[in-house]
Amino acid sequence: MLNDKTPDTSQYRVHSRKEIVGLLTSMMDRNQLLSLLIKGGSESVITSILELDEDENCIIVDSAPSADLNKSILESNRILFEVLYNNIRINFTADSATEYTYQGRPAFRIEIPESLVRLQRREYFRVNTPISKPLRCTFSIPQDDESVLLVHTQLNNISAGGIGITDDQKLLDTTLGKVFEHCQLELTDNTMVPVMLQIRDCKEVKLASGKTVNRMGCEFKNMSRAVEAAIQRFITKMEREQNAKASGML
Repeated sequence: MLNDKTPDTSQYRVHSRKEIVGLLTSMMDRNQLLSLLIKGGSESVITSILELDEDENCIIVDSAPSADLNKSILESNRILFEVLYNNIRINFTADSATEYTYQGRPAFRIEIPESLVRLQRREYFRVNTPISKPLRCTFSIPQDDESVLLVHTQLNNISAGGIGITDDQKLLDTTLGKVFEHCQLELTDNTMVPVMLQIRDCKEVKLASGKTVNRMGCEFKNMSRAVEAAIQRFITKMEREQNAKASGML
């Protein structure tokens, strides 16, 4: 979930300097791991906060193990940090990073962010979609000959932030950060909504039959308010049905 300025996150944005410093200091004290992402998420590394100096308005974070990746980070004009901390998704950005030596080892120095986004895990509550009536997400992929390849995938789960799918034909490009602009997401009652999706993770899974499929996690990008509302209604409906089944009411 790369863009911390997606619709409807403004209400979750924290501007309080005291709260921001407190959160970052707490993560540092607990040696919390963070994801550092550049180039729209196509390159990432796991890092941690080594030191926070409020007087100097800076954070020192661990460097990457790769010299090439470190070079890319230093050349980047937008760096995103993401973490799930105490069941709250937190992200913030830095415009740049500079080289720094911390206790004799390479590190990066960034400015303390002026704001960050705190999203309660509830905001991204994920529900599994019904197995008895499988739903699909269809990808429309332009080809070099100007034709369009339609790739039908099974929808496994959904949240306000993204979906989990199965590509049983293994036709989709699995490059992390890859964006598919033209997708149609099937909801109940034959409702189809247009979405833009970004690949965030992919795992090859071997089924009991011996066949291998790709299971992928995708993030919604640039979603309209109307589509977001439709998806949230669908999630709420699915949650109620699942709760009713669990309680024996269905």
